[in-house]
Amino acid sequence: MPVLIFFLFLLSTTIQAQPQTNTSYNTSKAMLSNCLLYRGIGNFSFPSNSLSSPFTHFLSSSIQNLRFSLPSTPKPAVIIFPLSRQQLQHAVLCLRQSSLTIRVRSGGHSYEGLSYTVSHRTPFGLIDLTNLNRVQVDPGSATAWVESGATLGEIYYSVAVESNGTLGFTAGSCSTVGSGGHISGGGFGLLSRKYGLAADNVLDLVLIGPDGRALNRSLMDEDVFWAVRGGGGGSWGVIYAWKLQLVPVPNRVTWFTISQSGPIEPLASLVHKWQYVAPNLPDEFYVSTTISGSEDGNGSVFFTGLYLGPRESAFSILGDTYPELRIGQSDLQEMSWIESVVKAAGLNSISDLRNRSKNTKSFFKAKSDYVQSPISKESLNETMLRLTKELGARVQFDPYGGAMARIGGRDLPFPHRAGNLFSIQYLIYWTKEEESMENRYIAWLRDFYAYMGSFVSKNPRATYVNYLDLDLGTNNWTVVGNGTVDEVKHARTWGDAYFLWNYDRLVRAKTKIDPENVFNNAQSIPPLPK
Repeated sequence: MPVLIFFLFLLSTTIQAQPQTNTSYNTSKAMLSNCLLYRGIGNFSFPSNSLSSPFTHFLSSSIQNLRFSLPSTPKPAVIIFPLSRQQLQHAVLCLRQSSLTIRVRSGGHSYEGLSYTVSHRTPFGLIDLTNLNRVQVDPGSATAWVESGATLGEIYYSVAVESNGTLGFTAGSCSTVGSGGHISGGGFGLLSRKYGLAADNVLDLVLIGPDGRALNRSLMDEDVFWAVRGGGGGSWGVIYAWKLQLVPVPNRVTWFTISQSGPIEPLASLVHKWQYVAPNLPDEFYVSTTISGSEDGNGSVFFTGLYLGPRESAFSILGDTYPELRIGQSDLQEMSWIESVVKAAGLNSISDLRNRSKNTKSFFKAKSDYVQSPISKESLNETMLRLTKELGARVQFDPYGGAMARIGGRDLPFPHRAGNLFSIQYLIYWTKEEESMENRYIAWLRDFYAYMGSFVSKNPRATYVNYLDLDLGTNNWTVVGNGTVDEVKHARTWGDAYFLWNYDRLVRAKTKIDPENVFNNAQSIPPLPK
């Protein structure tokens, strides 16, 4: 059942709490309020001076990276919670009528906060899709219609329950991630070596365009249908719902987590062997590794594994291909697929998958890479040694191969297919008490990323759009000689890194669906100039 947020009764008090010091602002606010109410939208909130106001609570509820919860972060002029497709359409039109930039938030997991912030304090309105979280499963056709405010956890739960555990869906492991942004960027997860990305399994969708029209696949240009499945969120319109192809899962799967710590050199050798094993395991096998340092100057390596089959088969395969892991049968747990989803999300029970707030928020910065040739033992040794110097940092290797290598790099905007052994995600965390040290932590991560440049893809150095990184560049346009802005050339800086050879087709798709660039952010795809 969808979680509905009703606060119409708070609307009048919220408006009255706003100081009447800016006549123009209050006039614009009244016009927007009238537009929304006239179109039957009652779930919205304006800012007030109170830190305990409904506005502050609703804005903070889905901010996952606390870097963007600080007072210095630009705040929206209004938050709108549509309850239906029609209300979503009207919300877009009312924000446009009020000349507000539009931001759309599904789960709030944008690494750089692009779904609920702006770069230059441009007035903007936030459409929050929390209430659009319905999941309708059809076990007979192995499909589901999913509103894009639904979290991955809500999707997994509904699919497992409605199919009696026979079906699953391929997407990420964090249960509170919103499906709108996740699938828009591709959606890699533990089943991707078997079934590809979440975006590879989109059959149809409903997109609300800049003119408020609702378009499904039959009504939109094929370039646009191609673009929204992996071309990143925030460029095309608002995804109201996805039609997803569900995938078969066995009655029992095998799950394991193993951690090893100690001197760096043997751990580096273990990770070195992982590079040859994990991308070449059977498609049913996913084994990732996470590397960090420890306080005693040693290293720590954490392995996570999922096998779509019984424990005996998993044990046999790992024994033959990766004996260095020294895994025992007691390390392997047999369970249902949905129970493995709970394990991967770090939750306690299946019911927790429906809890949108069941995660620990933190301050962090992330970057990513793709590796196409194994990194040497010596270089991994140095990598781990550097990680012992910053205990707030960790590096995760996710294996590719399998279906990821068989799907064409032009089939969807996501191009990182054959030729990639694994992806790297770099993360560094800090606490509220360390807020003043944010710049130092981010500088450390940038230096570490620069060091890793010798071992990863080049020309361009590729990265994953769902691991957004504004260090790659932003839409602060430069003016060329004739006085016009070459937005397409400027955005290529990050467009090539995220999408490689697919960038130009994305620009064409953007020009078809949103030539006025209504939907934009700091790293959105620009349209061709008129």
